[in-house]
Amino acid sequence: MEHVLRTAKVLGWYKIHSSGGKIYKNIKHMFLLNICKEFEYKYEQHNIPLSPSHKNMLTILLATYNGEKYLAAQLDSLLAQTYTNFTVRAHDDASTDATWDILNEYKSCYPNKFHLTRSATNSGSAKENFLSLITTARDDYLMLCDQDDIWLPSKIEHTMAKMKAMEKRHPNTPLLVHTDLQVVDQHLNVINPSFRQHTKRNYNRRAFHQVLNINNATGCTIMYNLALAKLLTKPPKHCVMHDWWLKLVAIAFGKIDHVSEATMLYRQHGQNACGAKDVRRLSYKLNRLINGKELRAVLHETCRQAGCLLEIYPHMLTASQKSLLQSYSAIPQMGKLRRVLTLIRLRTVMPCLSRNIALFMFI
Repeated sequence: MEHVLRTAKVLGWYKIHSSGGKIYKNIKHMFLLNICKEFEYKYEQHNIPLSPSHKNMLTILLATYNGEKYLAAQLDSLLAQTYTNFTVRAHDDASTDATWDILNEYKSCYPNKFHLTRSATNSGSAKENFLSLITTARDDYLMLCDQDDIWLPSKIEHTMAKMKAMEKRHPNTPLLVHTDLQVVDQHLNVINPSFRQHTKRNYNRRAFHQVLNINNATGCTIMYNLALAKLLTKPPKHCVMHDWWLKLVAIAFGKIDHVSEATMLYRQHGQNACGAKDVRRLSYKLNRLINGKELRAVLHETCRQAGCLLEIYPHMLTASQKSLLQSYSAIPQMGKLRRVLTLIRLRTVMPCLSRNIALFMFI
């Protein structure tokens, strides 16, 4: 119970009043689950108006593995959304802690809200877990959800508003929307109110060649539509991360846009699959210069990822896209000078000087 109260206090979602051993709170007429059944929770109306009824369905894809420490707080934040017409499809990757028990506790209280599956053996990464969900899930709209974050109450509503606006401009088109995030520590203290600023990401880098070597869309903020979901039928043999693959497919065959506001709390706790690195720090820049092997490995993985895009969608890509992918995917087989010249020719260099210096030194 304590983690539930702490989460809500930090977000300012409700006020707590004690009366006759019961706790009452204000939070948008939403019931906040507490898996400790000895308490009863009731809610009064929050000053945020309830969103109207929605006819479109949304599936939230949640990948879990040994997430018992923060999972309940994340699930509570999903149940506190102003947009309520969604289901959660959670796939557990053979957790050895209480994660599966927590998921089933929520499902027992919300049997129509949660749909659970579980692997017999661990896949080895959050990337593989998400890819298994992405390549099988279909709905009007889909969102990705990490197990250790907190969604702000209007996250779905504001992301959906951007998606609807895009659909008016680009009907029957594969679409992807992503948002900014607040970077917080494990106790939800704000490290930086903007992940975009924290990592110096440029959300306007949306050209196809710019996405080959840089991913600016954070997976846990992504929403995509059915038109894009229908293209995601086969997992790639190689991809850097699942969200990068999603953005590549979206930019190749559709449109991408973003919401400037931060819609969630991105928790940093030392065990994040990726995490939020402060690229403004001198130590980060020096590390990029020193660890040339790591930079080279990432570049080669992006080349293999580009090759997979060419392999899976040969009949959908344009001639110019095929040419770009063929050249980029062949970079690891080239000599050093040719590799550098090819990156420059394809305009797939890094967006800042220090990273380009490191790239050209070590590729």
